[in-house]
Amino acid sequence: MPTPPFEKTEYESRLRRVRARMEAAGIDLLLLADPANMNYLTGYDGWSFYVPQLVAVPCQGNEDPLWLGRAMDRAQAPLTSWLPDARVIGYPESYVQRSDRHPMDWIADHLKGRGWDGRRIGTETDVYYFSPKALERLRAGLPNAEFVDADLLVNWVRAVKSPAEIACMREAASLVGGAMRAAFDAIEPGVRQCDAIARIYAAQIAGEAGFAGDITGLCPLIMSGRAAAAPHPMWTDDRFERDQTTAIELGAARRHYHASLARTLHVGRPPQRLMDTAKIVEEGLEAALAAMRPGVEAGAVEAAWRRVLDRHGLKKESRIGYSIGLGYPPDWGEHTISLRPGDATVLEPCNTFHIILGMWMEGWGMETSETVLITEQGAECLTRFPRGVHVKD
Repeated sequence: MPTPPFEKTEYESRLRRVRARMEAAGIDLLLLADPANMNYLTGYDGWSFYVPQLVAVPCQGNEDPLWLGRAMDRAQAPLTSWLPDARVIGYPESYVQRSDRHPMDWIADHLKGRGWDGRRIGTETDVYYFSPKALERLRAGLPNAEFVDADLLVNWVRAVKSPAEIACMREAASLVGGAMRAAFDAIEPGVRQCDAIARIYAAQIAGEAGFAGDITGLCPLIMSGRAAAAPHPMWTDDRFERDQTTAIELGAARRHYHASLARTLHVGRPPQRLMDTAKIVEEGLEAALAAMRPGVEAGAVEAAWRRVLDRHGLKKESRIGYSIGLGYPPDWGEHTISLRPGDATVLEPCNTFHIILGMWMEGWGMETSETVLITEQGAECLTRFPRGVHVKD
């Protein structure tokens, strides 16, 4: 029987920190549409985010959050969430995917009945699961409310992980190593990319003795041959070839907490340019890891990496890392801290990052990455898989 993944005290701590930010921003009610943020505060989990749903968080008092979603999905709440049954509210099926009405019409009317019209309401404004029409219908249904931008409010709370969250990420890191091993074992000349992906998925989900894996925020990425010059290609039914370089980026998730890993494989004799570039990238990775410690700005980590590349005459325009943790498709990043020039966010203990060093060159490419925990002593790599270019003869 599914249960909330963490103790009630864990959720209470999260709510206190979110409410402190709400109070500082003068927000009376926070409406969350990101399923990761909904899960973070309530435990609710289900493949129901393809229709409108919200978690409503009151700022003051001891009032529990409300889950507001499709009536048929109410049944999932007692299996995964700590919310009392009276705080799980479903809108009628007659509101699902209709041109003449919208679920937010019903939700707005419900919130009005609870006295929230005329209050200051914060909404997420840049999430995949909250459409312009949804916000428009909420505004129309709550005409006296003041709507304010509360995008990433919960995400910034999530950026500092609890011991329970870090434990999930450690399990995910163990899983992702097994998935990468499955990828390396599967890739041979003549094998189709899709068949290698199938073996990766099996390793991601089957998990290990004692715990299983979840669906990941991103699908596995295989960058093989000329496609290695592009960072986010989808797999095909093309067959791997001898004397071909393949970069693999994938993740694993435990209770939706992610660890991500990228490595590079060459079948046959590797070209010298690949080996030379990989050596520089690993030197840069070590410099970035050495710079990652509490009190350091995120931009300074990228600068440590860039100094290595400058010395060797290489360039990488994109950021080299981002905050990672709890996530649902289509992303596992938290959309907060980025390791790039100009990011002045100061690193804290229990921040977690995917530091990814992809070099996409003309007609070829390679990748190396780690999932990293910031501790009082510095950076700890949660992922543990041999680095360097892996060669299969």
